[in-house]
Amino acid sequence: MGLKKHPIRSYRDLDVYQGSYDASIIVLTKILPKLPKEEKYDLADQLRRSAKAIPRLIAEGYAKKHQKKGFQKYIDDAMAEANETVVGLCQCRDIYYKFVNPQLCEELIDIYDKTGRQLYKLGIAWDSFNTR
Repeated sequence: MGLKKHPIRSYRDLDVYQGSYDASIIVLTKILPKLPKEEKYDLADQLRRSAKAIPRLIAEGYAKKHQKKGFQKYIDDAMAEANETVVGLCQCRDIYYKFVNPQLCEELIDIYDKTGRQLYKLGIAWDSFNTR
C-alpha cells in the first residue's frame, strides 16, 4: 500500500515549507549568534536573509498556485536561496568551525540540499497536486 495523499490546503501543508521553516529557525538561533562580530554585516547578514527567504518564497508562490509561471518563479527563487544558504553554511563550517558546530552545519547543509531537490520536483509536479 502506498502513502495516502492528502489535499494541499495551504503552503503549510507542503513538506518543503515545513522543512525549510524549521531549518531557518535553527540557522537563526544556533548558527548566526555564534559567528564572530566581524561577520555581522556580511556572512551572517546574507545567511540570515537567504534562510528566511525560502519559506517566505514558498508561501508567496503558493498564492500564485493557479498561475504556472508565477508559481514557478517563486519556486525557482526559493531554490536559488536554498543554494545560497548551502554556500553560507559551508563557509560557516569551513571558516568558523571554532565558533559554530560543524556537525550541525553539515546537517543543515543536507536539509537545504534536500530542500532544493524538493523545490525542483515541486515545480515539475505542481499540476498533478490536489490543491482544492
